[in-house]
Amino acid sequence: MEQIQLTLPNGDVLTMERGVTPGEVASSIGPGLAKAALAAVVDGETVGLMDPLQSDADIRILTLKDPESLPVLRHSAAHVLATAVRELLPSAGIGFGPAIEEGFYYDFDVDTPFTPDDLEAFEKRMAEVTVADQPFERRQVTKDEARQLFEDDPLKLERLEEFGDDEVITVYQNGPFLDLCKGPHVPSTGKLEHFKLLSGAGAYWRGDEKRQMLQRIYGTAFHSRPELDEHLDRLEEAKKRDHRVIGKELDLFSIQEEVGSGLILWHPRGGIIRHTVEEFLKETLLKHEYELVFTPQIASEELYRMSGHLEVFEENMFPAMEDNGARFRMKPMNCPHHFMIYKTQTRSYRDLPLRFAELGTCYRYERSGTLHGMLRVRCFTQDDAHIFVRSDQIAEEYDRLLDLADYLLKIFGYEYHLALSSRPEKAIGDPEVYDQATETLRGVLERRGADYILDEGGGAFYGPKIDVNLVDAIGREWQGGTFQLDFQMPHRFGLEYIGADNKPHEAVVIHRTLLGSMERFIGGLIEHYGGAFPTWMAPEQVRVLPVGEQWNESAREFAKDLEQAGIRSSLEARDTLGYRIRDAETLKIPYMGVIGEREATNGTVAVRRRGMGKKQEVMDRGSFIDRVLDEIQSKSLG
Repeated sequence: MEQIQLTLPNGDVLTMERGVTPGEVASSIGPGLAKAALAAVVDGETVGLMDPLQSDADIRILTLKDPESLPVLRHSAAHVLATAVRELLPSAGIGFGPAIEEGFYYDFDVDTPFTPDDLEAFEKRMAEVTVADQPFERRQVTKDEARQLFEDDPLKLERLEEFGDDEVITVYQNGPFLDLCKGPHVPSTGKLEHFKLLSGAGAYWRGDEKRQMLQRIYGTAFHSRPELDEHLDRLEEAKKRDHRVIGKELDLFSIQEEVGSGLILWHPRGGIIRHTVEEFLKETLLKHEYELVFTPQIASEELYRMSGHLEVFEENMFPAMEDNGARFRMKPMNCPHHFMIYKTQTRSYRDLPLRFAELGTCYRYERSGTLHGMLRVRCFTQDDAHIFVRSDQIAEEYDRLLDLADYLLKIFGYEYHLALSSRPEKAIGDPEVYDQATETLRGVLERRGADYILDEGGGAFYGPKIDVNLVDAIGREWQGGTFQLDFQMPHRFGLEYIGADNKPHEAVVIHRTLLGSMERFIGGLIEHYGGAFPTWMAPEQVRVLPVGEQWNESAREFAKDLEQAGIRSSLEARDTLGYRIRDAETLKIPYMGVIGEREATNGTVAVRRRGMGKKQEVMDRGSFIDRVLDEIQSKSLG
């Protein structure tokens, strides 16, 4: 029998028969490891304990201590869910059930949507399946054998026909449930102890809105009860912070069917938040030597043919509009427009870097199933800029970008993580130039002593990038800024400068966003702050509340003083004082200024601060105004 060499993490080498499984390797090391084993990593790829090994490899056995084992557990949980659904609803069509970032899902073809009672019944049956400790059995089959096994499952048969003739086809079985699946899985259903079904939703088969609607069940699973409980608590907190709910409660924005899906209507209270953020951003950019530009929201289709968007991005663009034979498109991106501004003049090496910034509105045809409040929309205003540099200026410009991002995110109260993305398989241009640029960006990060992860193969097709991923108040990551190097568009558009040698040279372009789109960023801020915006951003900063009608005039004078100082305020004298206080609390207004007999007589104000309950502080009115102005000017987080 042919032998293979398996190298363990400590450097030891095991000589074993070809076809040995990771489970057998674990058993050869010791019974303790064999019992704890859940999966294995073989030459960097996570595999199941029952997968046969065919060649020399590095191998590491995974237990519940290893993060890589959690997706395997969750994939197995999806199969246990399908087992339960198929036993309770034998006619249910079976789609697919992958592990996802925080759990798993499985899609089913059924006549009616699942109810909460259905999910409760499925979860109960899942618990019975785990107690039964059914082994996951792996089998390799031919395509003809698979067709026979799944002859009653049209969704599986459709997927099966996409397999190549030489592709390995595997099926997994636990108890009565058989599935077409690549794996990997944990050894048996008994390894799944701590799980929860979370919700149901509609999902088009294969993500195609022209195909049938399936019913998707989302769930999650963890290795321990405390981890699961912590996750469920975080989900409950996330529900409370849902920007769609808070946006309605605070009257910030709406999405209306008559207007269209994915199109945000900014209400006055949300509009002033957006205005405040945008004005702060523009003032900051001007201080950092950016130049503001404005470009049309439509352009000739030829512009997007030049940029390549029409070739690779057309399915995400709205259809063309025609005028006397000319075709126009709604703008999906700002970059081609900025390139055309650059081309209007001959640029010198002394002119660079040039930084063109725009809060530009773009339009993308997002599938209806992917739309999500303000976070995934069809019309958005992008905090966008394109920086034209010489090759020798790249490192310095990235330092400036990282400093600027750090400043802005501290103002908004975000922690963040950095990621460096390297060359993907489908990158265009000279690979050496791409890799050299990646090393330049790596050098910037390492010189700064920055913590970052390497996203292998995650770069844009035209160049590497650094991503800034935001971490919100409850630990969730959000897509933030991105700084992408581009060596291809300058060539397409002829973006040149005259060098010190008096000859033309190609510029390098940095595509950069700091905050992203206003819709997504402010939607994220709503959840980050739970709707309780810092004073400088709050749509209403102070609400003035007279105790009774006889003190209305004094309250009006105070409201006028606030207005003249530039503080956003209103006076509310209707209904009872208790009702008005509750209303201000519901709207999460940072300050209430209560005016009664004492305050009217002494020229003071009884200040109630958001989140401090019934506690009041009586202050001189001028001192209070100074306090609020200081919070606004310093952009205090409060």
